[in-house]
Amino acid sequence: MKTFWAVLLLSSLSFITTYLGVKLAWRFRSNNKVMASGLGFSVGMMLWISIFELLPQVIIDLGLGRTLIWLGAGCLLIFLLDFILPHTHLCHERGKINLNLKVAYLVGVGLILHDFPEGFALASSYIHSSNLGILVALSIALHNLPEEWAMSVPLVVLGKKKVLYRMAFVSALAEPVGAIIGLLIVSIFFKFNSFLMAFTAGAMIFISLHELVPQAKSYKKPALFFLGLILSALVLWAMNFLIRV
Repeated sequence: MKTFWAVLLLSSLSFITTYLGVKLAWRFRSNNKVMASGLGFSVGMMLWISIFELLPQVIIDLGLGRTLIWLGAGCLLIFLLDFILPHTHLCHERGKINLNLKVAYLVGVGLILHDFPEGFALASSYIHSSNLGILVALSIALHNLPEEWAMSVPLVVLGKKKVLYRMAFVSALAEPVGAIIGLLIVSIFFKFNSFLMAFTAGAMIFISLHELVPQAKSYKKPALFFLGLILSALVLWAMNFLIRV
C-alpha cells in the first residue's frame, strides 16, 4: 500500500504541469521560439530518461536481446494505436477508424495516447527503485509542460476554453490511471516488471520521435530545438545527482 500511494502521489504531478501547460497555451498561444525550445526539452526528457535510466536497468535484468524485443513491442503498440485511432496533435490525423469526432475529442485522444504509457513507466520504475521512480516522475512532469502547451494550441485557436480544460483533466488523469494499472499488473506478475519497463521505454521513445519531433520541426527553429535537448540533459543530470546522493 505504501508503494501504491507513493506512485499515485507522484503521478498526480501530471495534473499540475498539464494545467500549467494549458494556461501557458491560453495566455501566449503559439510562440515559435518558445515552442521549438520547449518541445526540444520535452523530447530530450523522454529520450534521456528512457535510454540512459530505464534501459540500462532492464538490460541488466533481461539481457540485450529480450530488452530490444520488448522495446520494439512498446514502439509497435503505440504505432498501431496512432495509426488506428482518430486523433490530432497539431494536424488532423483521422486514423483507420474514420469517426466524425469534434476537434476537442481528437485532441483528447491524442493527449491520452501520450500520457497513458507514462503512468506505466512511473509505476514500473518506482517498483524497481524508489529513487528511479522519483526521477522518472519528475522528468515526466517537466516533459508534460511544453508538450501540453503545444497540443492545446488547436483548441486555443478555436476559442474552446471550457472544452480545453475538460480535455486537460482527462489527459492528466490518464497518467495516474496508467500507473495504477501498471501496479496491478506487476502485483500479479512481479517478474514482469522489467519487461514492462522496456515496453514503456519503447512507447515513450516512439512518441518522442514520431509525434513531438515533427511538431517541433513545424516551428522551423532547429537551433532552439537542439538547445532544448541540451537543457533537458543538464536538468536530468542535476536531478539524478540530487536524488541519488
